[in-house]
Parts: sequence; C-alpha cells; structure tokens
Amino acid sequence: MKFIDEANIFVKAGNGGNGIVSFRREKYIPMGGPDGGDGGDGGSVYVLGSTDLNTLSDFRHTRRFVAQRGANGQGKNCTGARGEDVVIEVPLGTMITTLEQGEMIADVSSTDEPTLIARGGFHGLGNTRYKSSTNRAPRQCTKGSAGEQFDLRLELKLIADVGLLGMPNAGKSTFIRSVSAARPKVADYPFTTLHPNLGVVGVSKHRSFVVADIPGLIEGAADGVGLGIQFLKHLQRTRLLLHIIDVLPQEGADSPAESAQKILRELRRYDESLYSKPRWLVLNKTDLLPPDESQAACDEITRGIDWDGPVYRISAIRGEGVEALCQDIMSFLEDHESL
Repeated sequence: MKFIDEANIFVKAGNGGNGIVSFRREKYIPMGGPDGGDGGDGGSVYVLGSTDLNTLSDFRHTRRFVAQRGANGQGKNCTGARGEDVVIEVPLGTMITTLEQGEMIADVSSTDEPTLIARGGFHGLGNTRYKSSTNRAPRQCTKGSAGEQFDLRLELKLIADVGLLGMPNAGKSTFIRSVSAARPKVADYPFTTLHPNLGVVGVSKHRSFVVADIPGLIEGAADGVGLGIQFLKHLQRTRLLLHIIDVLPQEGADSPAESAQKILRELRRYDESLYSKPRWLVLNKTDLLPPDESQAACDEITRGIDWDGPVYRISAIRGEGVEALCQDIMSFLEDHESL
C-alpha cells in the first residue's frame, strides 16, 4: 500500500431542522392552541485517532464527509429527530488545518475522545415557543441554522520516540529491521527506502519505544532535492535523533565526515528546532574493517564533524552493539519523558 501523508477533504455538518407552525385541532377540544414542535439539531463532524491506521490512504477516494440534517418539527409539540454525527478515523499524529487560511483545527494525538471539527446547525423553533398571554395564536417559527462546513487539509506526522537520520544506504533500514519487526526494503544501492517506516523496539517486558526510518537525505534536500525532505516532518515529534553514518565511504562519494556535515546543514536549513533536538552519532558497518582500522575511521569521523556528543559503534546487519544502544535509548527516554 502506498504511503500517503497528506490529503484534502471536505466536511459539512448537518443543518438544523426547521420549526413549524401548527395548531391543535381535535374534536371536543375548542381553542386547542399552538402545538408546532422544534426541529432537531444537525449532526456534527468529529475526528478520532486510531491505532489501526498508519497512512491517509483511505482519503484517496473518500473526500466528502457530510453529517445528517436535523428533522423538521411536527405537530403535537413533537420535536424533530437530531441528525446523526459523522466520526472520521485518522492515524495518530494527524494535523488538521483549514485549506485556505491554514488555521489549526485539531492535532490528533489520542484515541480517547473524538474532536469536534464541524458543529451541526441549531434547531429552529416551532410556534409553541412564541405562545404568550397576549399572543395565543402565534404564527411565527424559525428555520434551523446551517451547519459548519470546511475544506480541510490533513497532514500526518508520525508519532515516534526515535528518528533515524542519514544519507541513503547508511544502513538505517537494516538497523530498524535488526531491532524491530518492521521489514523495510534493504538492498545494496541507495534510495531503497521510499516512504517512512515505523518499528516498535521491545527492550524488556513493558519497556519499548517506537523508531521511525525516513528516506535518506542528500545535499540540497532543503530545496527539494531527493526524497527525504518530504518526510523530515515525521521526525519533528520524536524525542531523540540517531544520526547513522556509514564508516566506509561509497565509491566516488564524499568522506563520511563530509557527508555527515551535509546532513546537518540540510537539517538546520529545514527546521532549527529539529536541528536542536537531542542527537546521537551511530557509526555503522564497523564489521567491514579490522578492529584497529575501524577505531581509526570512527575517530576520524568524530574529529571531522567536531562531535562531542554520544557515539556508538555498531554493525546493524550483524547486530553488534545494537542491544547496548537500544538499552541506552530506553534509559534516555525514561529519564526525559518531558521532551
């Protein structure tokens, strides 16, 4: 299924039902008086977060959501039925804004309560409401008001604890495969990841975190070059970034340190707050070098980017160093729940 993280929809709440003018006319009951009932309220439109959805693909074909109109009032002071609500299920992390003004309507981050996005119209009043001692036969009533309607934009930002950052073919997909049940495509050529992937990493009983893998970044990404820039927004909700670097440069490519610097520049150009997130350096594919050369290569990378933060050396494909990294990630997330 194609990963879709943006969609436009139209929502309309139901109009309120009209009140009516009616008089009681029954045998042996003279001067029965007004008995026109009120209309029913229009149905509203809500959104509800769902853990069963992870893309907005359902909105490729269904783009209109219209709640039911309230029924008109009836004689004998009968109130019209209320219109049925419409509840739209969306993935957690969906942001909903108006299409024209960009005004925020909802940020869906919970499955507990539905969020109102379009309120149904108010019911009209029947002529019974206007009865008084000086107006015993009122002939006025009101129509129901119109329900709200909006053209909305849905934008999905995945909710993950940890985000993976790096150049194409750095080993991000291999890492997420080694620590979770996620199975993104892995191959010996760049740009194998074409859409974000989520994986749940179980560290121990009742202790786990969610990791997000996005397509690799390249130089010029902030200007729209490559694929990764389209999905960087999915890292904005994460609490920790893992910058994964291949310790062996690809043939004809820049050195690992130069490639890392390019990633950091693109990240900063895209969003300063994303650049400022806690970030760890993960040096991958260390198994491809002898131990002494591996250590020298790692030292050269950290010096080349003037790095003084946490550094981890792993081989994602062999699982070397991965368990210790996941344990440290879990401890960090538990100690920084407010991030």
